[in-house]
Amino acid sequence: MLKYLEAQLAERESESLRRHRRIAETACAPYQTVTTRDEVPRELLAFCSNDYLGLANHPLLIEALAEGAQRYGAGSGASHLISGHSRAHALLEDDLAEMLSPHLPEARALTFCTGYMANMALLTALGDAQTTIYTDLLNHASLIDGARLAKAAVYTYPHNDLAGLERRISACSTPRKLIVTDGVFSMDGDLARLPELLVLAGRHDAYIVVDDAHGFGVLGEQGRGVLSHFGLRSERLICMGTLGKAAGVAGAFVAAHRTVIDWLVQSARAYIYTTASPPAVAHAVRASLRLIRGDEGARRRQHLAELVSAFRSGVPEVLGDLPSARGWQLAPSQTAIQPLIVGSSEEALAMSAALESQGLWVPAIRPPTVPSGSARLRITFSAAHGLGDVARLLSALAQAGKEMP
Repeated sequence: MLKYLEAQLAERESESLRRHRRIAETACAPYQTVTTRDEVPRELLAFCSNDYLGLANHPLLIEALAEGAQRYGAGSGASHLISGHSRAHALLEDDLAEMLSPHLPEARALTFCTGYMANMALLTALGDAQTTIYTDLLNHASLIDGARLAKAAVYTYPHNDLAGLERRISACSTPRKLIVTDGVFSMDGDLARLPELLVLAGRHDAYIVVDDAHGFGVLGEQGRGVLSHFGLRSERLICMGTLGKAAGVAGAFVAAHRTVIDWLVQSARAYIYTTASPPAVAHAVRASLRLIRGDEGARRRQHLAELVSAFRSGVPEVLGDLPSARGWQLAPSQTAIQPLIVGSSEEALAMSAALESQGLWVPAIRPPTVPSGSARLRITFSAAHGLGDVARLLSALAQAGKEMP
């Protein structure tokens, strides 16, 4: 076994696909002290977190987390259905249901420890043998794995290809149909075609699971997410959102019609058979939601949009100064996720290393996370960044690109 695993690791190393962890020595923030494989701590300007609103180190959330720990203790002690479902969890679920109620009739919410668990719970609980799941090719790994574990038949449709999806769903013979999609696609930054998907779902009596991990808190009125961004409302919509990205804390939720939520409580194994998250976390998330929905949240979303606009305005000049043979391109995203597609894994790693030598932390994303030949720098912005940080990033990209062999 060990020899086999060592050989597999060596093969990944030779293909520039081996992953390595870094150790963050300080709080999540634009400037973060990080220890890498050389074991030397360095302060880097980071464009890699999903802390889109810059709330992960917000003093009010730190205070709320401490207050929650003082009130409820360090841990929940058991699963939600035994004794771990605290008043903090219940209040948070009420807050989330109210927040999503303009888009989900008779909305209720259910909280989870992670988004991965939420998606696994959703698809295994709803995807029985009388259901067909239709999943977008570029969906997050948690949706892919949830579909694999479900008892349903699974069809993967090309990214945002609604014509192909409709051809397939028209021929479906199972009583129930479930369309599954990211709201904001995490490696590309583009949006699902949700208004058209909802029309399609209505024609074929299907339901839609929307993973809004990268839209919740950022898009729509009061940060309600991609459903608000498109102005959608339907009992056919089932929304999963995460609470460790724009919300700045941890955990996830599913919001849907009350009947769907009740069914998950009865049958979702990833919910039933795991210890509930610490109540202090739920208490802190409630404070985060108040910030997101208030004036400060609106200001942070506006600032984030300005940062993205400044970056996209400056990239054409950077790419224009590079040799045409490079063929690099900025993905057509208007969200906080701004991927610069470079092609090979080797080139993406080299570019990431070149940026790090200038004091910037921009990760290289490689297969199998993205399709072969589309390795990229996944550049993400936070409202905690400033316009000066964007200017430094553009300058560093231009220098690194020119120095690449």
